[in-house]
Amino acid sequence: MEVSILTYNVNGIRAAIKKGLIDFLSEDNSDIVCFQELKASADQIPDLLFQELGYQTYWHPAEKKGYSGTGLLTKIKPDKVEIGMGIPKYDAEGRMIKAYYGPIVLINVYHPSGSSGDERQAFKMQWLDDFDNYIQDFRKQYPDLIICGDFNICHTAIDIHDPIGNANNSGFLPEERAWIDQFINKDFIDAFRYFHPDEPGHYTWWSYRAKNARERNIGWRIDYFMVSKSLKDKIISCEILPKINHSDHCPVKLKVL
Repeated sequence: MEVSILTYNVNGIRAAIKKGLIDFLSEDNSDIVCFQELKASADQIPDLLFQELGYQTYWHPAEKKGYSGTGLLTKIKPDKVEIGMGIPKYDAEGRMIKAYYGPIVLINVYHPSGSSGDERQAFKMQWLDDFDNYIQDFRKQYPDLIICGDFNICHTAIDIHDPIGNANNSGFLPEERAWIDQFINKDFIDAFRYFHPDEPGHYTWWSYRAKNARERNIGWRIDYFMVSKSLKDKIISCEILPKINHSDHCPVKLKVL
């Protein structure tokens, strides 16, 4: 059975709905949808709109109002869903949902941004270490993982419009890129690059601060599907959908067997 999974940082789910998110989901008809950056509490999310499309819904909002948060929509009944990762300072920011489908575990994750200053950059680097340790420990029991979401890191120079100008900016720092290197080297596949290994100009985020950044394709690729190498033969395709515009990000879609 072919399964389609969509990951999408909506930068405020209520705002995205006002911009046509529900119509898009209806037309797209993915089996599973992973949202990041809900910026809403559970009681502010119109659950019924998603349920009417045939989805079961799971939400992990941040404790802070109007901030962070992850969500999962699924038309395929999971064996179980776990909200959070058991680390209070990260769970307070609503950064992870795990869904179990037989031997495969789908992990929807929203990595912190460090762009607001040194304190949050330090928090991000601590998160990266803790997340890596968490995943390596988790996969001892569940080796077949699909990890998707906003990683807030561009991996290589072809993943960003201006690698030289952004060399000292959070999201493209050498230590962040090295973290992606070592993470992939622990038997993961960057699914988009698996199909498009050398193609520049494919981005998933365009800053609202830069004038007409999206129209000029001045962007960053920071949203990923990281798939265990054990699932390599099950990956059918992975595509970025830059024309879908309800956010400063766009969706990424993975199809697997």
